[in-house]
Order: sequence, then structure tokens, then C-alpha cells
Amino acid sequence: MKRTTTVIVLIAIVIIFSAALYYLWKKNQEDPVTYTTQSASEQTIIVNTVATGSIVPEEEVLIKPNISGVIEEVYIEAGEFVKSGDLIAKIRVIPNVSSLTSAKNNIASNQNALRTAEINFNAQKATFDRQKALYDKGVISVNDFDAINNTYLQAKQRVDQAKIDLQQSRQNYDIIKTGTTSGLGNIAQTQVRATVSGMVLDVPVKEGNQVIEANNFNEGTSIASLADVKKMIFEGKVDESEVGKIKEGLPLVITVGAIENEEFDAVLDYIAPKGIAENGAIQFEIKGSLRKIDSTFIRAGLSANASIILDKAENVLAIKEALVQYDPKTKESFVEVEVSDQRFERREVELGISNGIFVEVKKGVSKTDKIKVWNQLQGPPKYSGRN
Repeated sequence: MKRTTTVIVLIAIVIIFSAALYYLWKKNQEDPVTYTTQSASEQTIIVNTVATGSIVPEEEVLIKPNISGVIEEVYIEAGEFVKSGDLIAKIRVIPNVSSLTSAKNNIASNQNALRTAEINFNAQKATFDRQKALYDKGVISVNDFDAINNTYLQAKQRVDQAKIDLQQSRQNYDIIKTGTTSGLGNIAQTQVRATVSGMVLDVPVKEGNQVIEANNFNEGTSIASLADVKKMIFEGKVDESEVGKIKEGLPLVITVGAIENEEFDAVLDYIAPKGIAENGAIQFEIKGSLRKIDSTFIRAGLSANASIILDKAENVLAIKEALVQYDPKTKESFVEVEVSDQRFERREVELGISNGIFVEVKKGVSKTDKIKVWNQLQGPPKYSGRN
């Protein structure tokens, strides 16, 4: 029994020993891990953030009428250039019945007042003529004649004032009925003229459309919009996570979707002090003035993207950020540089700006150093302090 047990133990030892030898032999047959290397190179690294928006005129002027009515004629089309004072449209006034009736009644009232004043004046004139004849003969005193004269002059003033009131009421009636009256000439309110020079961007009205005058309680109907298309700005929005990184004066690179293979320089002029909630996120409005666009016609309203340059380093020594490792204890960054065939040593590096792909290396490696590239599937192991 003891002999059988001894034989079984010996056989088990032999099997285990053979399996260990086979494993070691198989391990030695595997190819050793070979790491590729990369070297540092000169790069221009740009750190930016992108804002979406559109191209709009710096100043867009809306032309509105100062009288209500119906468009009788339109003299311009979108795309035309106009000068300040050019005729844009003509309005036919549709009088308000209530206002027209009130104005007509006012004329009748002033006519009655004029007739009454004239009757009184004629009576006072007859009295004045009689008293003057007596005064000339020395029958009445100077004081009595002066009293009669003052009454006569007051009656004459009332007639003159009644004539003025009647004329004003007639002019008011004409304005309500036709929009103009005699004496207004070229400043007639029925003619709408351009207030600035520029391109006509839009003419939202047509002949026959009703328009409302601009007043303290109503902004009025826009007849046309004018703008100087040589002064355009980018208007967009940035997320609250990015707004803290930008400031006025930063350069922008504008790309317009409708204009391929062309970029426009701009400067960030405005960042909204208050954000607006949109789709669950806070957005801040920004504006940037485009520069040197004389050679290219950019239509207002085109969608565009603005690349806001936060930082830039030109022609600096850089490596791919994937080559950089970080010591979990000291939090220092380092790379592994090849010192002989597939032998690497740790080299601490001082890093600069990064765009997520390349990172600037200020100190630690040179162009001739070969830096280990870790296996992309396995990634770099946790650093243990050994080469």
C-alpha cells in the first residue's frame, strides 16, 4: 500500500515537472515585445474653441413710415444700392372715418367762430367810425375815444385769430384725408425715403399692403431694411464651459459654409454679460468684426463658424500627447527615451500648450531622441519605477 502511494506521488511530480518545462519552453518560443519609436518635431500648436453663428451687418436700418395707409408704389428691390434721401415707396392714405368727421366738424365750428367774430368786428367798426368823427370835432374826450379804439382793436384781433384757426383746421382735415396739404412740398409724409446709404437687404411689403406708422406705442411696419455690406460681423453663441476662457480682443478665424476654401480674420468685440438658457445649457452671445472683406461679397444671414484662438505657439518642438506618461506619485510628466536597442530610460519633460493631439515640449527631449510608442491595444502599464 505504501509502495503504491509512493509510485503515484512520483508520477505526479514527474507530470508537474514536465508541464513546467513545457511552459518555459513555449514561453521562450514567443517573440519578444518590440516597441516602435517616434521623434519630436516642429509644430505650430493652436488652442482654440469653436462658436457657431451667422454673418450679419454691423448696422441694419429698418425704414418705417410716419403715417398709416396703403402702399401705392415701391421703387426699390432687394440687392440695390440706395443713397440717403432716395425715394423708396409712396403711401396712399386711408383716412380714419372718426378722425375725418372730427376734423370736418372742427372746420364748421371754426367757420361759425369766424362769422361771429366778423359780425362783432363790423359792429365795433361802425361804432369806432362814429366816435372817431365826434373825436375829430372835439365832441368826446381822448379817454372815451381810447376806450372805443381798444375795443375795436380787440375785435379785429379776434377776427384774425378765427381766420388762423380756420386755416389750421382745414390743413388738419387735408392731412387726415390725403396725408399732405398745401405748403408741405417735398416733405409730404406720403413719400418714404431712405435715411441712410447702403444695400437694400429686404423689402417685406408689396403694392397694396397696409402699413402702420411708427409711434410711441407701435414700432410700425418695416418697408425696407438697409445696411452697409462692407461692414459685417460674426454673431454667435458659446457655451458656459467655454466663456471663461475667452476675452475681448482675441483673434477669430471665420469660416462660412457657403464659401469654400476661404477664411476670414476677425476680432472678438463683445461677450454678453448674461447667458440665455437654450436646450438645457447656458449660452452667451458673442460678436466679432470681420476685417478685409472688400474682395468677397458675403451675404447677410449666412451660417458660419468662428474659431476663437485662445493660445498659439509657432514652430515649437512638440510630440504627440499620447507619448506622455504621468507618475501617479509625483504627478510629473515623463517619456521613455531609447538609449540602446529596445532599452528605454525615463526622461522627465516640461510641457507647454496642447491642442489635444500635439503638446509643446519646453525641456527634456530633443529632435534626435527616440520616444517609446506604447502598444495601442494594451496601453502603457502603471509605472513601477523600473526601465
